Amino acid sequence: MVSPAAGPLPADGEAWLDWLASQRRAAELTLKAYREGLHALLRLAAERQPAELDMQDIRRFVARLHGEGLSGRSISRHLSAWRSFYRWLARHRDVRVNPALGVRPPRSPSPLPRVLSPEQAQALLDPEPLNLLETRDIAMFELFYSSGLRAAELAALDVDTGIDLAQGMVTVTGKRQRSRSVPVGGKALAALVRWSALRPQLARADEPALFVTRSGGRLSTGGIASRLEQRARVLGLGVHVHPHMLRHSFASHLLQSSGDLRAVQELLGHASIRSTQIYTHLDFQHLARVYDAAHPRARK
Repeated sequence: MVSPAAGPLPADGEAWLDWLASQRRAAELTLKAYREGLHALLRLAAERQPAELDMQDIRRFVARLHGEGLSGRSISRHLSAWRSFYRWLARHRDVRVNPALGVRPPRSPSPLPRVLSPEQAQALLDPEPLNLLETRDIAMFELFYSSGLRAAELAALDVDTGIDLAQGMVTVTGKRQRSRSVPVGGKALAALVRWSALRPQLARADEPALFVTRSGGRLSTGGIASRLEQRARVLGLGVHVHPHMLRHSFASHLLQSSGDLRAVQELLGHASIRSTQIYTHLDFQHLARVYDAAHPRARK
């Protein structure tokens, strides 16, 4: 185990932290993390002094920390502290070698995106709007979930371009200026029709945006995220919902139903299938839960 962040360090360690606090105005959390990192270095070095260590020692220490179960992110923080400490030693104690330079932490697995369950998605979208702004919000969130758009793509939609209600399609320009057309589901189309009829009550006469603010201008991505978070909170979903979660939910639920990874890739606008493959892991987790719950021999 790594030594706790609290507790005294040797004189050079305390002088380094004092220098960070007074000269670099380091935050308390940074100082705490760096103290913990230096404790880890001294523990791993045993009786040897930091000036005696070389790059092979640091690499060996990184391997030991990884073997002890420390995450790549935590090891990266330790390495940052070690590099900073050796820079201070070079300036104030004439230590000429920084053995932590060039040493990389082990890769941490990418966290899987969080998604809503189909039941949570229904709980978010099914309640009828109570006013004009909620009518707008439901149209936005239905379109998010129906078509897997990014927040910036949705915010950029205009009344006269992008949405084809007759054909049930939305065309957007995504990353790297890649254009794609995505089907719009029936519930989203109905919500868009309702909003389109009421939009003139809010929108300025010269405003082209499909989704507008209370004052009539284009709704920003931050405004969209704020409204989505507020709706989830008011409805008591119990999870923090953000726009990209609806995009993840669209992809995951579609893959669970169809199993067609290539189609999901095209609908999301991913340039590479590798970006889409993360949803196969989510799909496998779903299947594993179904198996554990249903198979008579699944439980130990």
